[in-house]
Amino acid sequence: MNKALPSLVSFQSRFGEVSVVWLDAESGPVVKRIFLSNMNASASIYALEAFPGIESASNRYLRRFADEISFMFSGNIPDFDPYIMDFSVCSSFQRNVLLEEKKIPRGEVLSYAELAMKLGMPHGARAVGRALSSNPFPLVIPCHRTVRSDGGIGGFQGGTSMKRSLLEMEGFTFSQADKLKKKSE
Repeated sequence: MNKALPSLVSFQSRFGEVSVVWLDAESGPVVKRIFLSNMNASASIYALEAFPGIESASNRYLRRFADEISFMFSGNIPDFDPYIMDFSVCSSFQRNVLLEEKKIPRGEVLSYAELAMKLGMPHGARAVGRALSSNPFPLVIPCHRTVRSDGGIGGFQGGTSMKRSLLEMEGFTFSQADKLKKKSE
């Protein structure tokens, strides 16, 4: 394997295929991007489009990483190593948004506007939404925990049904109008 080229590891989950693009760096594997399947295409199709010529390869760190994602999909709390993510693929603004997003505890949500306020951007909800919509590390950076101010679910790389399921695993319910209900309601 050429260490300068990224590799691909894909696995099946309860939500379809998940693909992780990673690079074997001197310090160990570094995740460049995580792709989720949705109703338009499988995760590996997205990975191959973004990284033409990429080849499958894995190692024990990536297998553990995949196991943590599967563990999360079973409703458990994963133990992701934050140092394995390659934030150099993000702009400084997106990196700040993602790091703030990562602080949202399991079982809690913020609106895009609330997350923007935490970043000191009172009118930045749309910018935050755009930064999250291209989150290169969905699941590890739990962007499913940010929703619309009106209680609407908002978007998600893996589709709104996956986002809804992830939130339900964390204890949230939805009204008949498909609006998120707080745990205390």
